[in-house]
Amino acid sequence: MARVIEAYVDERGHLHTSASTAIVADIAAILGRVGDEGGLTSGVAALILEKREAIEKAFADFDRLTANGGEVIDASDRLRWHASADKRL
Repeated sequence: MARVIEAYVDERGHLHTSASTAIVADIAAILGRVGDEGGLTSGVAALILEKREAIEKAFADFDRLTANGGEVIDASDRLRWHASADKRL
């Protein structure tokens, strides 16, 4: 007898039994082949979903830093820069 099930469809049209597996499939498709024969792609995609909060924070920090133009320093003069940063604390 037919029955109703809850399923999720990824961007490629494949059916999944959970939202997380559908999202992992979408992320894996975006990443393309990672590693030999693409064997790492699903694992990397699952890790991205698992670490979503930290990744979103990193992107928010990046957007904040690049929106203002940021302070550009000469890396060869990093000792002077660290000293000035210590004074600001």
